[in-house]
Amino acid sequence: MATSHVSVTKTLTVFPKTLNSPKLLELSNLDRQCPLHVYLIFFYKPSSSSSLDSVFTNLKIGLEETLSVWSPAAGRLEPNPANGKLNLRCNNRGAILVQSFTHVEISELGDLSNYNEFFEKLVYKPVLNGNFSEFPLVVAQVTRFGCGGYSIGTGISHSLFDGPAAYEFLSAWAAKSAIFKDKNEPYGVELHTPVHERGRLLMGYDTKRSLEKRAMPLSGAVAIDHLYRLIMQSMTGKEEIGKKEYVYRTFRLSRGMIERLKKNAMGENGGFACSSFDVIAAHLWKARTKAMSVSKEKMVCLQFAVNARNKLMPPLPKGFSGNAFVLASVALTARQLEDESYKTIVEMIRNAKSRVDNDYINAYKQGLEGPQASLPPLKELTVVSDWTRMPFHKIEFLHGQALYASPLKPPILDVAYFLQSPTDSQAIDVRVPLLGGTLEAFSSYFLTGMQ
Repeated sequence: MATSHVSVTKTLTVFPKTLNSPKLLELSNLDRQCPLHVYLIFFYKPSSSSSLDSVFTNLKIGLEETLSVWSPAAGRLEPNPANGKLNLRCNNRGAILVQSFTHVEISELGDLSNYNEFFEKLVYKPVLNGNFSEFPLVVAQVTRFGCGGYSIGTGISHSLFDGPAAYEFLSAWAAKSAIFKDKNEPYGVELHTPVHERGRLLMGYDTKRSLEKRAMPLSGAVAIDHLYRLIMQSMTGKEEIGKKEYVYRTFRLSRGMIERLKKNAMGENGGFACSSFDVIAAHLWKARTKAMSVSKEKMVCLQFAVNARNKLMPPLPKGFSGNAFVLASVALTARQLEDESYKTIVEMIRNAKSRVDNDYINAYKQGLEGPQASLPPLKELTVVSDWTRMPFHKIEFLHGQALYASPLKPPILDVAYFLQSPTDSQAIDVRVPLLGGTLEAFSSYFLTGMQ
C-alpha cells in the first residue's frame, strides 16, 4: 500500500432521538465477564452514489432512532459501591460516531477474511483509564476508501450484548439508516422488540433452589472447573504461555471439504451422523493441540459457547438483549485426544451440549460470583464461538450485503470463530488463533482429509 494513513475528520457523540427516563439496569454475572469492546468491521463495495458526509449523516440519524429503543446502548457501566460489581446506568450519555477517509483501496487489503494490521485503523478505540462512567458502550467509525468503498467498524461492550443481541442491534441500526433504500421498506431479517431486563439470569432468582435440588458444588459448571484446572496446570509448568503472541488465520471450508471430513471421520467406526459444527470442532481441537506441541500428559480442553436462551425453563423472551451464553467443555490429555476416534470426541461434544440445562446455567452463574481476573493465553485451551447463525455480512448498512464482516481479536479469550462465508452460504470460514511458529504445522494437520 502506497500510504496506509487513515484521516479522522469528525468525531461526534450521538444521543437518542427520544431521551429515556434514567434508570439503573442490574447486570447478570454473564454480562460482567467482559466489559470491553468486541470489534467488527463491515466492508462494502465502491459506490459513487453517496458522499462520505451523506453516509455519515444517515448513519447518525439511524443511530439516534435506534438508541431510543435500545436505551442501554446509550448508557454507561457503573460499579456498585458496595461490592464493585458492574451494573448499567441508562443515562442517555450516547454513543460515539467517527468519520474518516483513506487513500488506500479495499483491493489492496487482500483477502478480507484474514486479519490485517490495517484493520485496527478502521475502528475507534476509546481509552478506559479505569473510569467506566466515561467509557461509551457503543462506538463506530465509517471510513471511505480511495476506491469509493466503505468500511463501518463497530465496537460494542460485551457487557451490553452477546452475539445474537449485537446482530439484532446492528440490523435495527442499518434498517433505520436507509442510506440506499426506503426507510419504510421491510428489512431482510425479523427484528424483535428488545427486552433489556436480565430477569431470570440475575443471581438469586432461582439459583439457590436449583443448586440445592441438584446438590451441586460450584464445580458443577464443568467449564469453570476445567478452566481452574488448566490455570493450576500452567502455574506448575515451566512455559511462559501468557507472554506469547497469537496470530489469526482463516481457513475457508467448502461444503465438499466438510463432507469429506465427515466421510473420513465416519469411516473410522462404520458410520455415524454428526453436525458440521461437531466434526469441525473435533478436528480443529485435534489439529491445534498437535500443532501446538502440547506435552502428551497435559490436560487439554475444548470449550464452546452454548446459547442458553432456550435452555432455561421457561425460556428467555424473544428479543432478550443481554448475555445469554455459557461455555460447555470437554477435556482429555493430549495423548488421549490424539488417540481417540472422531466418534468418541463428537459424542463428548454432544454430551457437553446436553448438560447445559437450567441447573448447569445456574451453577455457571454461581461460579462467576467471585472476583474476575484475566485469563492468560493457554495453548492447552481451544475455545470456539459459532457465528454461522449470525451472518453479519448480510447487514445492509450500505448498498447490499457487505463484502466481508471481519471480527478483530477478542478482548479476553483467544477464540476460534466459525463464520458463514459471504460468497458461499454452505461454506464455513474458520478463524483460528495460533502461535506464529505453528501456522504451517496446523495448516497441514487441519487440511489433511478435506482436500
